[in-house]
Amino acid sequence: MYTVGELSRRFGLSRSTLLYYDKIGLLKPGGRSAANYRLYNGQDLQRLEDICRYRQAGLSLEAIARLLESEPQSAGNILQQRLQHLNQEIAGLREQQQILLTLLGDPAMQAQTRALDKDAWVAVLEASGMDEQAQHNWHIQFEQQMPEAHQDFLESLGISADEIRRIREWSGMSDQRDAE
Repeated sequence: MYTVGELSRRFGLSRSTLLYYDKIGLLKPGGRSAANYRLYNGQDLQRLEDICRYRQAGLSLEAIARLLESEPQSAGNILQQRLQHLNQEIAGLREQQQILLTLLGDPAMQAQTRALDKDAWVAVLEASGMDEQAQHNWHIQFEQQMPEAHQDFLESLGISADEIRRIREWSGMSDQRDAE
């Protein structure tokens, strides 16, 4: 059995966090001591590990409570929703990054960020020996194997929506021609 203080130290959480989890019903102690102190058992410890893992994934306490009480299929839906939301946040942050780089108007800033634009990416591909046909094949494979990731990658390069649409169509049409 573990006390609030022991769990607090073990998980790097404040005592008040654990008391709050008890108050909202997220983590109820498995028992009480003779002096009425909260005591947590191995099952409670596992539940707190799950809570911490879900918090690291950015889930709200409300979503975590639903996850812990749900059937596996519902849990998968909750996690998928979080992943979709996270993908949208990342896309928004990439867009903000590109806007800031444009506003700064300093090409040297590009090198100081983790941002990569279309021209820099094409230069890397060409420097690695990829000609235009090899780059086209690369896009085809990316589109076939991971279409959503391909979309995200193209967006991360700061490419316009129209150009992304053309690239994805170009990548998808080639595999259809090859199949004929």
